[in-house]
Amino acid sequence: MISRRNSSRIGAILITTETSGRKAMKQPIRIDFVSDVACPWCAVGLSSLQIALSRLGDTVDAEIVMHPFELNPQMVEEGEDLVEHIGKKYGRTPQQVGEAQAALRERGADVGFTFGTRTRIYNTFDAHRLMHWAGIKGKQVQLKQALLQAYHGEGKPTSNHDVLVEAAESAGLDGVEARAVLTGGDYANEVRAEEEQYQAMGIHSVPSIIFNNHYLLTGAQPADVFEKTIQQILAEG
Repeated sequence: MISRRNSSRIGAILITTETSGRKAMKQPIRIDFVSDVACPWCAVGLSSLQIALSRLGDTVDAEIVMHPFELNPQMVEEGEDLVEHIGKKYGRTPQQVGEAQAALRERGADVGFTFGTRTRIYNTFDAHRLMHWAGIKGKQVQLKQALLQAYHGEGKPTSNHDVLVEAAESAGLDGVEARAVLTGGDYANEVRAEEEQYQAMGIHSVPSIIFNNHYLLTGAQPADVFEKTIQQILAEG
């Protein structure tokens, strides 16, 4: 459980469901999703969360705000071989990496996310800068989904500006503006400040999901867990 004050509202997106006839009263909930594009479990977790929200339908107005976290802040732009990197960082053998990838594909399939072949891991700082800009434009969640698909689904380099611009355009953002953000170094200070803020709050792994600035879930929880958590929070008022 985490309490927080003066939280940023940049990049909020409202998820609502349109219905015909009389509408039930919807309860608002704020969801802060701390994650990294390089994190495969973040892709699973976000998909699970969205399934839970779709099940809750008319009962909730969910405001999702994305926040940056870098698993590998010192990663070089050209990246590293994925198997070698995981071996050095976590001490896993190539066989163990393969088994973990198989488990990921299975979990992804359960929530509708298809993992493709990834052979390298890349720096994600520019992706986070673009995410900050997308938040200002009201397209943060859409860009996050596009970036997760580009890397985990298609194995594209998340440090490559062409890849990032393509993801921005697929999320409904202006490609020329996106490239200007990337080449100009925009929002670097804001991203660093947010990363430091969440680390100071005790967030050291992702995904970390904070509900109403108070309740914390970590890891790629199943949709049922997200659904029950949200229902419990709303019941408590």
